[in-house]
Amino acid sequence: MRREKGKYIIFSFVFLIFGFILAFSYSQTGKDKHSNVKIADSQYMKEKDLRNQLISIQDRNQELQKELYGKQDNVRQIERELFQEEEDYQTLAADAEKYRMYLGKVKVKGPGVEILLEDGDYKKDEDANNYLVHEHHVFKVVNELFVSGASAIAINGQRLKSDSYIVCTGPVITVYGNPYPAPFKITAIGDADILTSAVTLKGGVRDQLVNDNIMFTIEKKKQIVLDPILGESS
Repeated sequence: MRREKGKYIIFSFVFLIFGFILAFSYSQTGKDKHSNVKIADSQYMKEKDLRNQLISIQDRNQELQKELYGKQDNVRQIERELFQEEEDYQTLAADAEKYRMYLGKVKVKGPGVEILLEDGDYKKDEDANNYLVHEHHVFKVVNELFVSGASAIAINGQRLKSDSYIVCTGPVITVYGNPYPAPFKITAIGDADILTSAVTLKGGVRDQLVNDNIMFTIEKKKQIVLDPILGESS
């Protein structure tokens, strides 16, 4: 009887321990599940926060990119305006230099032509005036050269400008107040071929002067140098 009672006690103790183990295992399993749930929630919140940050950064990048494109457009517009201003300044500078050249303010050089007008030969019983070079002869040559594109002209080395005047006084021609005797050498800077063709055209200036008994010769020059007008006449 005592042995059976002892068995019951042992079995009870064993069952108690086994129950305790089961209870402990279950409680630990519940804790692990609860902990895993908390970890999963925390990881989700972190990922969600990172996604939100990424979206915010992407939106900001798009805003900055649009702002950059706008500033680049402004820079290109400024560059175009500066380029246009530079072209305008270059045009103004070129025009100013051209006007200085026409006014005789600067030295000019280049190809051109040299025309020599000389009095014709006459006999004693003829009127000498019919064989002399007069201002209208010089005017014809000068005007034809200017019309044909000459950029600068001089008579016996005297540069002509917009208000230059030529006056004939007997055998002497006065150019802008300076007297010059014949022969008269007219030098012009420009396209030598065009200038030559213009004054030697049939029925043109050369033929007209030759008909007036004026000796007319023309020569092409590779390089002509005309000094600026100095003194009061400048």
